[in-house]
Amino acid sequence: MNSGQKGKQSLIFPNIACNHPFFKTSFAACLLKLKHMHKRNQNQCLKTITKFSKERRSIIPAGDTSQFIPSKDADICILEEPEHLNWYHHGKRWTDKFNHVVGVVHTNYLEYIKREKNGALQAFLVKHINNWVTRAYCHKVLRLSAATQDLPKSVICNVHGVNPKFLKIGEKVAEERELGQQAFSKGAYFLGKMVWAKGYKELIDLLAKHKNDLEGFKLDVYGNGEDAHEVQSTAKRLNLNLNFLKGRDHADDSLHGYKVFINPSVSDVLCTATAEALAMGKFVVCADHPSNEFFRSFPNCLTYKTSEDFVAKVKEAMTKEPQPLTPEQMYNLSWEAATQRFVEYSELDRVLNSEHDPAKVRPNGKIIAKSLSMPNFSEMVDGGLAFAHYCLTGNELLRLCTGAIPGTRDYDKQHCKDLRLLPPQVENPIYGL
Repeated sequence: MNSGQKGKQSLIFPNIACNHPFFKTSFAACLLKLKHMHKRNQNQCLKTITKFSKERRSIIPAGDTSQFIPSKDADICILEEPEHLNWYHHGKRWTDKFNHVVGVVHTNYLEYIKREKNGALQAFLVKHINNWVTRAYCHKVLRLSAATQDLPKSVICNVHGVNPKFLKIGEKVAEERELGQQAFSKGAYFLGKMVWAKGYKELIDLLAKHKNDLEGFKLDVYGNGEDAHEVQSTAKRLNLNLNFLKGRDHADDSLHGYKVFINPSVSDVLCTATAEALAMGKFVVCADHPSNEFFRSFPNCLTYKTSEDFVAKVKEAMTKEPQPLTPEQMYNLSWEAATQRFVEYSELDRVLNSEHDPAKVRPNGKIIAKSLSMPNFSEMVDGGLAFAHYCLTGNELLRLCTGAIPGTRDYDKQHCKDLRLLPPQVENPIYGL
């Protein structure tokens, strides 16, 4: 890896350095995840050419990924972060290529954009662009929680599950408690990337405001990040009883003994660490916020609305014992349940069931998804939006003015070589020169 690649790597992973050749591939495609499922229910994941935008701290796709998927296999497409993937997409319309396109929204970009210079104006524009591209390129959109932008064709559904190892830890804790053993020997902790936006500001504000109310309360904080020095300095200046430790995997043995997970963050769309803590049988103290709506049904999830309520919930968690998870609750946290929710809310069951309808299947086995009848008005509007977007994203000057990275509309010479495509002058000829 050369110095330029190392520099880009450090922008995405500030505290991680890796020179292994494999990292060059996985690092370049770490955000763009385009998956499709064909009629045999097999999954394929495409690695695509991407470029890193320093200003947006995001990886932006380059070229048209859809061209690499054979039409005979183009049944179902899942776009993770559909608004992000399609901001500058200049290629075949996904809903024309595939029979069913599902977008899964993980991030509330508007909240991050509002923190930038001229954030209110930028957020207003991005909001409408997100509405535009998701309507034009998706049949259905799933939002992990109500903390995300309300998009066309969208429903709220948590399609995330926890790693089975966390459920196994929870089962072990329940067994120990049944035998009369002490499952939890430690108090409270917080775990997360050490940047202000990940709940550290809220945490320090709450503890500083109620230092006297929580006298004797000690919190262990696990995390690394670019704001680590500033966060720790602020806590020290305010004389808060916080013990800062290096970040580690949430399933690490050293974390099993904690009884209470504190998570005051309100910037998450759906906090994975909260789900993991519940799966391990712990109490979770978190804000009464749309991002935590899914967890409210769990008795060990204690939500607070005010800072005074936060103090009360912390004291309750520290003095009581969490309830063992029921089989139903464990199932709801699993990937099996998340997959079932995904199939139901994305309407994949309806699409997949059509495979068994002889009237909707061609002789070669391909589903006939496109109706021969005239499209309705809504479909015509969607088509018009897609065409307008295609025309606008084809203008390089307009792309650059709206923040696109130069050279991402089409594949350049090196991209064509890596992907074994024809040279760019052949793939995208410029006539008259």
